[in-house]
Parts: sequence; structure tokens; C-alpha cells
Amino acid sequence: MQKTPKREMIGTEGKVLLDTLRRLHRKRAVDNCIKLVRKTHPADLAWVFRSLTPLEQKDIFQIIAQTDCISDFLSELDETIMVDLVEDFSPRFMAKVVTNMASDDAVDLLEALPDEMAAEIQTHMEAEDRHEVEELLKYHPQTAGGLMSPDFMYLDEDLTVEEAIHKVQKRGEDKEMVFYIYITHGDGQLTGVLSLRELILQPMHRKLKNIMNSNVISVTTDTDQEEVAHIVSQYNLLAVPVVDATFKLVGIVTVDDVIDVIREEATEDFLQMAGAGKDKEILFKSTMQSAIIRAPWLAASWMGGIAAMFIISSFEGELMKTLVLASFIPIVIGMGGNIATQSSTIVVRGIATGRINMEEFLRIIYKEFKVGLILGSAYGVLLGILAWLGYSDPVRLGFVVGVSVFFVMSMSATVGTLVPLVLKRFNIDAAVATGPFVTTSIDIIGVYMFFMIARVLLGM
Repeated sequence: MQKTPKREMIGTEGKVLLDTLRRLHRKRAVDNCIKLVRKTHPADLAWVFRSLTPLEQKDIFQIIAQTDCISDFLSELDETIMVDLVEDFSPRFMAKVVTNMASDDAVDLLEALPDEMAAEIQTHMEAEDRHEVEELLKYHPQTAGGLMSPDFMYLDEDLTVEEAIHKVQKRGEDKEMVFYIYITHGDGQLTGVLSLRELILQPMHRKLKNIMNSNVISVTTDTDQEEVAHIVSQYNLLAVPVVDATFKLVGIVTVDDVIDVIREEATEDFLQMAGAGKDKEILFKSTMQSAIIRAPWLAASWMGGIAAMFIISSFEGELMKTLVLASFIPIVIGMGGNIATQSSTIVVRGIATGRINMEEFLRIIYKEFKVGLILGSAYGVLLGILAWLGYSDPVRLGFVVGVSVFFVMSMSATVGTLVPLVLKRFNIDAAVATGPFVTTSIDIIGVYMFFMIARVLLGM
């Protein structure tokens, strides 16, 4: 009898599940909890699990461990939570759990665990399963080799369509992404690919080598995960084959793993752009760990503030003569910082998605400079009029403020574009540029420009 697929919960249904699970846990209704767990999609269960207290997580995980859902559940769980939960279980029990997981998920779990614990779990695994996992552990986790699954469908090029269909029917049940059938020859060298649809529509007597698509898009085991994600996205693939140095087919990276990579890379970029490090698990760190991670990034803002303070102090004479200048510092610097962050974010995202051609370096800078000129002119005029209407002394204050906003915003848009492009040119992660680094630079340069313009135009 075929099992009914578990439907993923959305909206308020997840909250209902959370309340139900908590209520059953309080009542110690273990049997009912087990029934609920078995009916719930592992992804929904993992979502609910994050909202539980550490004590509730420990208790409910003991219940989940009594079901056959535990392997799928651990595959969906956040790394930090997972490590805390499994450390209380015996290596023998964890070996059974790991064996029931997809190979790539099993490797992710073992890599997250302390080395001694992971090694002990492997000693309790069957020889075939242990060998498969050890092969995958050889590769860096952020490469195609670390992402790939060795459970894929491949057939020899000399088979007929009829023979191929029989093999797919016999072996395809436990394989990943059988929509693609990879064709090999010799010692497993990749020569072509067929979709399942193309296979069943061909005459039974034809050989695979005569109907396959020999133009196969593939990656090597050491291809960076970000490049793998870019290839899958660009060519709209459900899976991409992975080959070794001899072009032997060793695995495939499926689209579900690519989605995880895209989410992970985007999370890292956003965290770095905000100046919060790049640890995607930062939400689950302790208060002290979170503070330690974020402190170095804030140091740049702190030093920038100190530098701006000294610059303002050096213009103390001008401020004493025209105290009203101080009231415009926040808006001038704020507009510069905002447009710089906009430009940096657009450029960093363009680099990440491959939409920015580094050969057009100057054209991109010039375009953002023109955007800065347009927006600087518009907001400079508006703020200048406001200053002129609000303050009669000095008479030229509106002109000073307007010109300052114009120059600061034009400069900031250029700097915000230039910094990530230069970093990329030197193979440095461009995402680090859009956080405190750019905004701190703008604070220092913007304050200096504002007071220098005021000194010149007001004749101080």
C-alpha cells in the first residue's frame, strides 16, 4: 500500500502544531506525541522545534527518537540544535540513524559533530555504508564533492532502450533524481545524459549512445558550492553531475541541496553587510558568543566615530561662529551613508548573481556616480530651500547645505560602488564592504567635506 505524502504546513497551522505538541508534552501523552510526529512533515517539525525551550527540545527529541522519522528530522534541523541533541545518544544508536539518512545528509551530520564522536559512530556502521560516507568526507563541505549524493542513476551507453528501462525499474527506486539518467562508458566516464521522458519515448531497439545528449553540463568535485548553485540556476537544472579528475562520474548535486546553498550564501552576505559576522547559526549562539562575534565588526564604526569626532573638533572655530551647522550634520551624513549602502548592496548582489561583468568596471562606477549626482541634486535643492526658509543667518546657509548634500551623496554613491568592485578584483569577499567599512568611510569623508564646503562658502 502506497503511503500518502505528508503535506507541509503553512501559516497558522504551524502554530497550532506547536501548541498541540506543547500541550501533549505537558500531559506526558507520549503515545499521542508519537502519532503527531509521524503525521507531521519533518520540515514542519523542525520549524516547530526551534520555538521550543531547550528543556522541551530535549524531552520531545527523546520521543522523536522512538520513531522512524528521526533521520529525516535531523536532516532538516539547524546544526547547532542538532549537535546539542544527539550528544546524549549512544554511538551505536546514532550509527543506525546515520545509516537511514541520505549519504550527503549523513556526511553533514558527521561533520557537525566533534571528531571523536563522529569517528566512534562510523565504527558502528556497516562496512558498505561506512565506506560511502568516508568517501564523501574526503571532500571539503563547501564544494561539489561535499554536497553530492552518490545515489544516482547511470547506465552504460551500449544498452538498448528496452534494457535501460528494465534497469531503471529495477534500480531506480532508491536513487535520487531519476528524471535524469546519466550515460557512461568504460570505467564510469561520463559521456551523456537522457531525461526519463526522452528514454521512454524512444524505440526499444535503439542504443543509448545514439539518443543521448552528449553535451553534458557538469562540475568537478572541487568546484565551489556557490559556482555549483550558479550553474544549476543558470541552466535550470534539477541536478548537476559531479566528475573527478579523470571525468569519472562520482555523484550528483540535486536542486534541493542547491537551494540550501543559495540560502546559506545569501544569509552570510546579509550578515556581513550588516556587520554581524557571517555565522549563519548566530541566532542560536549564547548572548556572550553573539556579542564576541559582533564586537570586531562594530570596532570599525567605533573608530570611524572617533575619527569623525576629531574632525568636528578641528572645525570648532567654524561651529562657534555658525552653531546652526551642527544641526545639519546628521542629515548630510545620513543621506551619504544611505546612498552608499544602496550602491554597495546593488553591486554585491550583482556580483553574487553574476549579473555584473567585472570587465565593465568603470561603466558601473560611472553609472552609480550619475545616480548620485541626480539624487544629490534633488535632495540638495530640497534641503537647501528648507535651510534658507528656516534660518536667516547666515544668508548663504541654504546654499552651503545644498551643495554639501550634493557632493556628499555623489561621493558616497561612487565609494559605495568602488569598494566592493575593488575587493572583488583582488578576490576578496565583496560582502564585507557593505557593512561598517563603507558607512564608516562615508561618515569620516562626509563630515570633512561638509565643514570644508562651509569654510569655503561662508568665508570662515
